[in-house]
Amino acid sequence: MSRYEEWMGDALAEARLAVSSGDVPVAALVIDETGSRLGTGRNERELTGDPTAHAEIVAIRAAAAATGSWHLENTTLVVTLEPCLMCAGAILQAHIPRVVFGAWDEKAGAAGSVHDVLRDRRLPHRVEVVAGVRAQESAELLVGFFEERR
Repeated sequence: MSRYEEWMGDALAEARLAVSSGDVPVAALVIDETGSRLGTGRNERELTGDPTAHAEIVAIRAAAAATGSWHLENTTLVVTLEPCLMCAGAILQAHIPRVVFGAWDEKAGAAGSVHDVLRDRRLPHRVEVVAGVRAQESAELLVGFFEERR
């Protein structure tokens, strides 16, 4: 098992915890160059009433607080679902060099499906994107969540 797959397993475990608050099961981790976790986040929009409380934003805020800097160079963001436009913008602003994600988001993705903001050559910062890591598990978690709601 690769380190990306291992980290995604940790993110999937975190995503399952979001369900108890009624939030969509998406989670993110910010990992430093040594493999240590700097920040963890899961969707908290329902829990907090905050429309910006996406897993990536929560994890980036936690990592910035842990490091004392909003510059998160030499980190990897691992997230169970392809980032949306808002989260892609936050990733770029934090200077995160690598994003690893599980399931594609064919409706709102901004890392290669609908948009490709993270690798847009017109922007001063580009991100390495590793897509589809444990994609089936990530997608099944989301499908199961929405099927239960119908």
